[in-house]
Amino acid sequence: METAPAKTLQKRQVIFLAILLLLWEPGSEAVRYSMPEETESGSFVATLAKDLGLSVGELTTRGARIHYKGNKQLLQLDVTTGNLLLYEKLDREVLCGATDPCILHFQLLLENPVQFFEADLQLTDINDHSPEFLEREMLLKIPENVQTGTVFPLKIAQDFDIGSNTIQNYTISPNSHFHVVTHNRGDGRKYPELVLDKPLDREEGPELSLTLTALDSGAPPRSGTTAVRIEVVDINDNAPEFLQSVYEVQIPENSPLNSLVVAVSARDLDAGTNGNVAYALFQGDEATQPFVIDEITGEIRLKRALDFEATRYYNVEIAATDGGGLSGKCTVVIKVVDVNDNVPELTMSTLTSSTPENSPETVVAVFSVSDPDSGDNGRMVCSIQNDLPFLLKPTFKNFYTLVTERPLDRESRAEYNVTITVTDMGTPRLKTQHNITVLVSDVNDNAPAFTQTSYTLSVRENNSPALHIGSVRATDRDEGANAQVTYSLLPTLDPHVPLASLVSINPDNGHLFALRSLDYEALRAFEFRVGAADRGSPALSSQALVRVLVADDNDNAPFVLYPLQNASAPCTELVPRAAEAGYLVTKVVAVDGDSGQNAWLSYQLLKATEPGLFGVWAHNGEVRTARLLSERDAAKHRLLVLVKDNGEPPLSASVTLHVLLVDGFSQPYLPAPEAEAADAVPADPLTVYLVVALASVSSLFVFSVLVFVAVRLCRRGGAASVGRCSVPEGPFPGHLVDVSGTGTLCQSYQYEVCLTGGSGLNEFKFLKPILPNLPTQGAGEEIEENANLRNSSGFS
Repeated sequence: METAPAKTLQKRQVIFLAILLLLWEPGSEAVRYSMPEETESGSFVATLAKDLGLSVGELTTRGARIHYKGNKQLLQLDVTTGNLLLYEKLDREVLCGATDPCILHFQLLLENPVQFFEADLQLTDINDHSPEFLEREMLLKIPENVQTGTVFPLKIAQDFDIGSNTIQNYTISPNSHFHVVTHNRGDGRKYPELVLDKPLDREEGPELSLTLTALDSGAPPRSGTTAVRIEVVDINDNAPEFLQSVYEVQIPENSPLNSLVVAVSARDLDAGTNGNVAYALFQGDEATQPFVIDEITGEIRLKRALDFEATRYYNVEIAATDGGGLSGKCTVVIKVVDVNDNVPELTMSTLTSSTPENSPETVVAVFSVSDPDSGDNGRMVCSIQNDLPFLLKPTFKNFYTLVTERPLDRESRAEYNVTITVTDMGTPRLKTQHNITVLVSDVNDNAPAFTQTSYTLSVRENNSPALHIGSVRATDRDEGANAQVTYSLLPTLDPHVPLASLVSINPDNGHLFALRSLDYEALRAFEFRVGAADRGSPALSSQALVRVLVADDNDNAPFVLYPLQNASAPCTELVPRAAEAGYLVTKVVAVDGDSGQNAWLSYQLLKATEPGLFGVWAHNGEVRTARLLSERDAAKHRLLVLVKDNGEPPLSASVTLHVLLVDGFSQPYLPAPEAEAADAVPADPLTVYLVVALASVSSLFVFSVLVFVAVRLCRRGGAASVGRCSVPEGPFPGHLVDVSGTGTLCQSYQYEVCLTGGSGLNEFKFLKPILPNLPTQGAGEEIEENANLRNSSGFS
């Protein structure tokens, strides 16, 4: 009764603690040895060191030892010779039971450095067990009218050996009525059946005594016998028959005692005592099976606790016998269902005393886990706390290593308490916890860290030199000199930014200073990197990006592009007296070097020789007649136009226009834009922006054409005459070009330049806008009239 549990325990250990190699060389295979069971302890197994390619000296210096499941010592290593020896006599039936082949997995563990070699020892079976019947005598009651060829089942014998050493054949003592036939069961075992060769006659012999022999094929062969007593009973021609030949049921391994497993049922067509059926476990299973059957009801109940890890299924044969001695048989296949009743086990192999903080991927501990349950109940998950800088890495099968996930920081934490939790996946989940303490040794491993990865600073233009514009700050978690931070400006990659003349930094506290006054129009923004280095050895450093935004001040007054104010003689705008109200006299074009609302320009007529005759549009600077001209109006007019930006405080510029009213001058009427009809309606801000942008582009283009034509004509005419419009020399100042799209022209106009020839007479040509979209008829008349005017004025 104690041999079976011992075998089961050994079998569980062999199955679940067969571990593979840690740090095993890629492509290598386990070394396998073989020897017969029952070999005496201390016997030589193999030269393990030589087979694994290790020297004998390595075994001692590297702390070699044999590791077996559960730390049970079955083998021993002679480190002086490198030989593998038996520690004790090994019994294959105890260690492996019916498992074939019987392979014992063990490992050679080298501790310095940690390395595993896997090896297997296969125990071969010897014929050391004889077949044995559980009962000394079998009783068969056979009616005398049984037909020849009828088969009667006989109980089997047991042989703990395997292969050819187990039972191979059954024989019966010589007689004239029966012979024995040997059959194979589904699990590989053989069972005998008694076959009737000659009809029985109770009157001739009411009883027969035979000897059943079980034989194995070992060397030498062994055998076991039992007596078979046959009682010949009177006629009973119907044997009991089960409703099913095979019953299949499942039962959890934690079922309580006396639990109902299954109820079998057989019927007998006979009457009286010959029809009364009694149930019993067949082949002596009463002693070996954990079940009991009610002989009247056929209910099979549990009489002994089940253990899935020991036996996973049972084949129970049930016999139903009537009062006349006839019997029937069925098989009940009982599958034991695993429940999660085993807590995972953790075996620690290697544990280091301390770990340096600058060593990532450092092995802290090596351990193995096991769970004898099956399926999800035996599937395990290892974990540690989430807030620790350690990782659990599966290395080989159920072996794990605890390694550092990243370089440790002793300054933040010098000691870690790691709890390794091994949890299975069963229901309910069972777990095992193992606590270890990891000490961290200190090095200089913390670089200064800025409080921000990038800093954005703002400073208004025209600032005073040495102005404190902001600060950067970095901290170092180290101590002493390793935590003393020094700040510096890093070289910039942009050669157009003279960083050394723009800003400086205090190396002790990170304060930033502007070295000179900044100009928004010249430099709107710039960026650079600041470095912070500690004084450790080696020194560690980090850097951050600093972006400086220069805010615009309204420090640029509007500049008038047309008419030019520095000319030697002012330009006079000619207006025919026949011009109607809304006639375009000229257009004041101005730009502002500032941006945003500081560059939004508005126009205003400050002073006029005759108020009410001319008007200026506030958004585009167009000067138009406000009413019809009359003979009473003066011929010469002087207009003072104010150009003002929208800054705070606002800046302005003024320009003086000279207008000459002429008689008999034929000039087509230039109607005001359609928008003038709705002048009282406020303009949409987006429309104003678009108008300003379009006007700026148009004015620059017109001005370029004017300058080009003026230069060409001046070169032809030689010396300057009194009535000639002056042309500025040299390139136009770059800071007056509006590149921000905030100009003031709202329409595209082209103008002819008011230049005369070289005669010195008061001959002139009117400044005339050219509109390509005028009606065809009016355009033709205008062309003809202009041609006549040029011919009469002497222009070519």
